[in-house]
Amino acid sequence: MRTSAFLYPWDVVGDPDAPARIADLGIQQVTLAAAYHSTRALTPRHPARRVVTAEHAAVLYPPDAGRWAGRALRPYPQAWTASDDPFAEAAEALAGAGIDVHSWVVLAHNSRLGAEHPDTSVVNAYGDRYPWAPCIARPEVRAYLVDLAAEAAVRDGARGTELESCGWYGFAHLHAHDKVAGVGLGDAAQYLMSLCFCAVCRAGYAGQGLDPEELGAAVRRALEPVWAGSGSPDAGWEAVGKLLGADLAEATLRWRMEVARSLQEAVTGAVRAAAAPGFQVLLHADPAPYRCGANVGVDPEHILSVADGVVLPCTGADAVREAVLGPFAGASDAVVAANLTVVRGMGGNPDTLERDAAHAASLGANQLRLYHAGLASDPDLATVAGALSRLG
Repeated sequence: MRTSAFLYPWDVVGDPDAPARIADLGIQQVTLAAAYHSTRALTPRHPARRVVTAEHAAVLYPPDAGRWAGRALRPYPQAWTASDDPFAEAAEALAGAGIDVHSWVVLAHNSRLGAEHPDTSVVNAYGDRYPWAPCIARPEVRAYLVDLAAEAAVRDGARGTELESCGWYGFAHLHAHDKVAGVGLGDAAQYLMSLCFCAVCRAGYAGQGLDPEELGAAVRRALEPVWAGSGSPDAGWEAVGKLLGADLAEATLRWRMEVARSLQEAVTGAVRAAAAPGFQVLLHADPAPYRCGANVGVDPEHILSVADGVVLPCTGADAVREAVLGPFAGASDAVVAANLTVVRGMGGNPDTLERDAAHAASLGANQLRLYHAGLASDPDLATVAGALSRLG
């Protein structure tokens, strides 16, 4: 089964041993970050450092000045890797070790964008803005994301791309010093807290026959039991309908799916127009359309008519893989990649990689993604290499 490991350019730039070490895992491909959100990352094997602090969302290559001239929304360049073009430098080194490179592009997740341009952010039913979550219904945001995707995906040395957060982002976010776990938010509350009430989304709800003021009030009423500690812990779309009411819930989802689908069509079209024939376009996705975040909710039939395939979150119990892979069963002409975390300290289990990969394959997965070759410890990587050697 074709296997790719996620990697940051800073895992490779300045470390001449990195490409051979990655190749020795037994992978065929690396999914290399070209546009990424803010993060603090360990580099446990780098000869010159141990921590990289990416202070804001940035592109890991020099952006095209002509493309972005005069535009308020534009990508931010990186300043934490000592290279004029970290992506290209890392891609060239990896290719020299016989590894294919695909770009890894994070789209609708950018805290600096929201801080500097607050009108671009998702606004919840209480009027709180989420600066990390650009509202994908806004025309200026969509134009920015489409051009960013085309530029960041099609880099020298990349034979394909994986698009993360190509859809709605919402309440859930790994924020610095997060203090939001005091009240448990299940699927339904997460969805309601992720509904956007900016001017564009309010008009969108009106187009679905809803009164935006009444909808906002209904959302707030539906969340009252959650804040009181008596909310339903049920998961799934039915739980959303139970809290908000089925008709209101369906109307909001129609609006959000319409927006997300059209964005995904525009983004993939722009990437294909910028790329050479045969360039592969995959989306990080979840088959539950109401979900948002890094793995955006999609309709499986629609997304496979738009992209070449999907990367699906498959870490956890068998039931997790069954839920996300089941709706893509029978997609014989598409890439269905099972994404498995192999870093113990981040909730992964490399000891079960061989078994989990076989289970994913039995459910229709035809590729693997491993998160994350740069962050994993030496024992984790050794376990991964052993498992991949037995998988063949």
